[in-house]
Amino acid sequence: MDPSRSAEMICAPEAAADITKVVGLEPIRPLAPTWVDHVYACDYSYAVDETMGLSVKELSSAAETKVYFDSQAQVLGRTKTLVNVGEDAYATSTGSAVVRKDYKVLIVDVSRLPERFGKPVGSRASIATAVAMTVLRCWTGD
Repeated sequence: MDPSRSAEMICAPEAAADITKVVGLEPIRPLAPTWVDHVYACDYSYAVDETMGLSVKELSSAAETKVYFDSQAQVLGRTKTLVNVGEDAYATSTGSAVVRKDYKVLIVDVSRLPERFGKPVGSRASIATAVAMTVLRCWTGD
């Protein structure tokens, strides 16, 4: 099975351009998507040690999706609920965003970014939420 078109969007040129607008910086390397164990992923590298990872885990049912989403809360350290983001979403202890939508779980991993990042500078948590919302808009065609 190949990744869905919506999963592939996280590394597609249109989403990358939208993410560049949100972050205010262009990646220094081309995106190199991977597809392993039903996870489509790519890294947005902004400097040698400044990388934001995006991934989408594709699952086969609502129940399976919820179990995976909840398990990631334990692994990544859920800190607060993100309101009006996907069907359910939360921030993690590193400021990353985890979003459940349909049978997919999107993770915007900002743990490898400085606490203050972007142009204009914002918190990595605010960047993670903004990037997640940008991806969701791509998924819904807004």
